Amino acid sequence: MSELIVVGDRVLIEPHVGEQKTDSGLLLPASVAEQKNVQSGRVIKTGPGYLTPNPEYSETETWKETETPVRYLPLQAREGDLAFFVRKEAVEIRYEDTTYLIVPHSAILALIRQDATEPTSGPLDDLEDLLD
Repeated sequence: MSELIVVGDRVLIEPHVGEQKTDSGLLLPASVAEQKNVQSGRVIKTGPGYLTPNPEYSETETWKETETPVRYLPLQAREGDLAFFVRKEAVEIRYEDTTYLIVPHSAILALIRQDATEPTSGPLDDLEDLLD
């Protein structure tokens, strides 16, 4: 998988496949479940992010160390996240006998991250200390 490079603001997702059960207990085949507007899957790889110009880059200042003319604004999605995304925005590919979806980051609606940690103190806690 290390040879596969995801570019730009795209995310490689392994979709959840198989039968799904409705609220009333009916089993839906995988072909019906794939037709839903929103689908979920595990994030396998992410691209470098949104392309932005590098404000420190200058073609006229040749004495400066070589800088790249672009930077990337990183994506919110991380490897291992469970992503809920708009299915019609996804592009299906097969790589090493596995089906994946390439999804633009803007099509991701929500992420579930197992290692998400709550901040122990926020900016309001610091203000409360000043008021005491």
